[in-house]
Amino acid sequence: MKLIKRKKKNEPLATEVAEATEIKTDARREAAVDILTLLREATEEPEVNPKKGPDPQASELFTCSACGHQLLIREMRKELYICPKCGQHHKISARRRVRNLVDPGSFRKLKCSVGDVNPLNYPEYEEKITALREKTGMEEGLLAGVGEIEGQRAVIAVMGSEFLMGSMGIAVGEKVTNAFEIAEKLGLPIIIFTASGGARMQEGILSLMQMAKTSAAAKHFSESGGLYIAVQTHPTTGGVSASFATLADITLAEPGALIGFAGPRVIEQTIGQKLPEGFQRAEYLEEHGFVDEIVKRNEMRGKLAQILRLHQKKRRPTL
Repeated sequence: MKLIKRKKKNEPLATEVAEATEIKTDARREAAVDILTLLREATEEPEVNPKKGPDPQASELFTCSACGHQLLIREMRKELYICPKCGQHHKISARRRVRNLVDPGSFRKLKCSVGDVNPLNYPEYEEKITALREKTGMEEGLLAGVGEIEGQRAVIAVMGSEFLMGSMGIAVGEKVTNAFEIAEKLGLPIIIFTASGGARMQEGILSLMQMAKTSAAAKHFSESGGLYIAVQTHPTTGGVSASFATLADITLAEPGALIGFAGPRVIEQTIGQKLPEGFQRAEYLEEHGFVDEIVKRNEMRGKLAQILRLHQKKRRPTL
């Protein structure tokens, strides 16, 4: 008589587990493909020879505005525009900041073109924008893209004070909002370096509306569980400081950065009182809990990489 071998009791369960694991693996693979497809659709190819942006002083000899120390401009570039004598952090172009921050060849600029915007037909406004585009290599006052910092991928947006003082008009407001939306879709953290004189007067009330628009984008991103890191640089003022610049989960600042809504002189004239020493500077704001930490520019890359590693959810698919 032929004996029939009985199946082990746990065989059906093992089969179900194997099938479920296979389904999850396929789902992860499909999700990774979707993310990579979205990444390619939302960004441009990395630039082979990216422009570096203009120097803060148009001469071969750089003079520190704080201590008067002079240094060749090529030496200041190596120092990331930090005075080696007094530590003063001088302005740096958005393109140079990105170049010094991200891993080489990893930055992919976000596709977000809003065209020429001149809602009030402000005289010579369009000509000025065209000239600045040629000089700075930027389309507008904000450079945004997806890049990696020590292997940690994030959406990175940098305001450029070299472009109309990084003022926020319709185009900048749209680029900030788009950066938040892409970060949410890709499941990436977002880092925004702020450097702005506030709203752009050439666009009137429409520039002020960008405060509500960008704040809503930041709120929606926060509710979706995204990590938002703001790095406030000199200066972060006006409508930018009164909106997305101060709505981050983690707020960092460069040493000596002016951060506030109105300038100190305007406030003193309004209230008729002398302000405290160092009022509205990064150190004062850190002392009063408005800024989480002050980080030197030459240490910023390592600090951001550390924060991203601590908050990473899972390994991201690579291109």
